[in-house]
Amino acid sequence: MPSVPQRYLHGPGPSPVPESVLAALALPCIGHMDPQFMRIMNEIREMLQQVFQTENEMTLPCSGTGSAGAEMLMDNLVEPGDICLIGINGVFGQRLTEKARRAGGTVHNLTAPWGQVFDQDEVVAAIDELKPNIVMLVHAETSTGALQPFDRLGDAVHRHGGLLLMDCVTSLGGLRVKIDQWGVDGAYSGTQKCLSCPPGLAPVTLSERAMHKLNHRKTTVNSWYLDLRLVGNYWTGIRAYHHTAPVNMNYALHEALRIILDEGLENRFARHQQAHESLKSELTNRGYTYASDPQNSLPMLNLVNVPTEIEDEAAIRRRLLEEHHLEIGSGLGDLAGKCWRIGLMGHGAREECVQRIVTALDAVVPQ
Repeated sequence: MPSVPQRYLHGPGPSPVPESVLAALALPCIGHMDPQFMRIMNEIREMLQQVFQTENEMTLPCSGTGSAGAEMLMDNLVEPGDICLIGINGVFGQRLTEKARRAGGTVHNLTAPWGQVFDQDEVVAAIDELKPNIVMLVHAETSTGALQPFDRLGDAVHRHGGLLLMDCVTSLGGLRVKIDQWGVDGAYSGTQKCLSCPPGLAPVTLSERAMHKLNHRKTTVNSWYLDLRLVGNYWTGIRAYHHTAPVNMNYALHEALRIILDEGLENRFARHQQAHESLKSELTNRGYTYASDPQNSLPMLNLVNVPTEIEDEAAIRRRLLEEHHLEIGSGLGDLAGKCWRIGLMGHGAREECVQRIVTALDAVVPQ
């Protein structure tokens, strides 16, 4: 058995995993066609619908990390020649653009400075001008800590016959994600953020509008493995074998979702906000500044400017890991070397975690 150190995970993911979720991973492995596993599958889908706040029939965990969920949406919903409007205000908007192009879409981008969000009026104006088949924005931009408003976009997209898609990898389970109320047609997430489950599954949900587009494609879905007409038959349809599901990862997700719903979504959202406010108060009192838009910031991903007196920010992160077993994240892309990404996700969004972070920073950052 490998030797693995205990870490306090407060980067951009993975997040701390509760003991009961780890215990679920160690349950006996059974067959992916076993009737008892199919019972578990049904329960997972029902719980995911509650967390996504949707009644979408096509709601399931894609086998793979969040990136697999992104490709599942793009490969199934983008056809060659589709006009796609995609926002880029961080790394993951860039990746969605690349995925849409590989699926054959003609991509137009909206851009905003890293750490900022898109004004919904500007997005609506672009939709009315372009009349795209696909509009996709990142709800919770993990690279910048920006929280994108979504509540006014669905109607604008739908009046032109398009679909509204969402990346909610970092927000699901820690913030309100109102799929049905906001008119979102497709969304994907990951288990390793606010769901507090190990990485390996990507919760995905598609509306009836999205499924209609999928079922009336003129071309074959680019990916066999991610083809929702095939995967869906296993998860929501006739239980036809498609691929070997990661059985024990689904046990873990089942337990993680149970914990979320037992706590209550609103209680969980409030806990994430309280932990964020506590950390921000502690850090700003010490002279740290935040790099993300203060009016549209994620509570679970704190984008903090590296103090100017620090010449080697990687050395600080290394000391946090080696001396305090605490992981925080570096900046990505344009923010590399300039910012730290401090996560307060799921099981890690607690006051004792806040105090552990500031105590460790106090020990390693020159005063």
